[in-house]
Amino acid sequence: MKILVIGSGGREHAIVKQFNASPSVDKVFVAPGNAGMVNDAQIIPIDSMAFEELAQFAIENEIDLTFVGPEQPLVAGIVDHFTKHNLRIFGPNKAAAQLEGSKSFAKELMKKYNIPTAAYETFTEVDKAKAYIEKLGAPIVIKADGLAAGKGVVVAMSVDEANTAVEDMIGNQLFGESSSSVVIEEFLVGEEISYMSFVHNGQIYPMVISQDHKRAYDGDKGPNTGGMGAYSPVPQIASEVVELAYNTVVVPTVKAMEQEGTPFTGILYAGLIITDDGPKVIEFNARFGDPETQVVLPRMTSDFGLFITALMNEKPFELEWSDAEMLGVVIASAGYPSDVQKGAQLPNLAVLEEAGLHVFHAGTKAGTEGFIANGGRVILVVGSESTLKEAQQKVYIGLSKLEWEGLFFRKDIGWRTFQ
Repeated sequence: MKILVIGSGGREHAIVKQFNASPSVDKVFVAPGNAGMVNDAQIIPIDSMAFEELAQFAIENEIDLTFVGPEQPLVAGIVDHFTKHNLRIFGPNKAAAQLEGSKSFAKELMKKYNIPTAAYETFTEVDKAKAYIEKLGAPIVIKADGLAAGKGVVVAMSVDEANTAVEDMIGNQLFGESSSSVVIEEFLVGEEISYMSFVHNGQIYPMVISQDHKRAYDGDKGPNTGGMGAYSPVPQIASEVVELAYNTVVVPTVKAMEQEGTPFTGILYAGLIITDDGPKVIEFNARFGDPETQVVLPRMTSDFGLFITALMNEKPFELEWSDAEMLGVVIASAGYPSDVQKGAQLPNLAVLEEAGLHVFHAGTKAGTEGFIANGGRVILVVGSESTLKEAQQKVYIGLSKLEWEGLFFRKDIGWRTFQ
């Protein structure tokens, strides 16, 4: 098969690597990709939002399957566009991608179909939002209704902080049209997990779970980011809890989308919090999580190309996973997530690979002396061992061998499982 992957980040690098390792796949293209993917796919310099150019490339190069990584093209309707050209593409269409593209759509769906989530209200006016905050008190969660690259959530520990978030989002249009409406939720307490599933026409193939670290700094301090690291499995979460989440969240959501006339194909990502009352949904995404993909997808031992083909042809498939335990640490540019300072020279990454670590490129470009930081999250370094503790030690020993000037990373990824 010939595969086209859409996107340019660390998640897409993991998808590319997985297809590249599949015996059923002859050739992998990635558009627009990044410089660090050059050994795993042919880089195609077409923007992920240039739907017609991408479709024409797929036609001219007889692409068998296109796999969409990021949320923006999905929400904008890339699947609908490819479908019009009779091209096979894996991901939700525009209507189904609302599950991620609109927080209020997702919350209303959950309310209608009794899918467990935090109590909430949606607002478009600053004064009404502030009155609701005053009524509920803090801590409280403020979310931009639309897409905000993983940065549109503020967990406010005081009423003043919550009011400022509302003023920034609605009043000052911090995320443009995406924050003209905000969802305000009750603050829930518990362990968070990322539970992703492959879905097509009511078929559901759940993946192994993972846990992400959203806060920028050690000890879960600092602002929310797109994710500073992740690990899989999550030993402190019992298998019974995962099964409960499957039955109370995943299956009902897939059925609800069908009943609403917006059947879901693609990656259903359920960001869950495990409360005393059971699993509750924090958010849905309509694609793989980043950085969770980089520690989940490499655990798949099945042929990825064969599996996606079987899924889309509605043929049964025995999806198999490795017992390897994986932990990944994001290396970010100084100032991330707000005042990102690009341009740092990366050290010799071959040192990490020689130590048996996997390097996934997110925001890198080629320079005269190796790679240069070209984004907020630059690379993700993953250790794979028989235990998470060994994987964690392997990553941090590897990182300690290099200088990271102009860059930073958390030193405590995986801490919840070692308490």
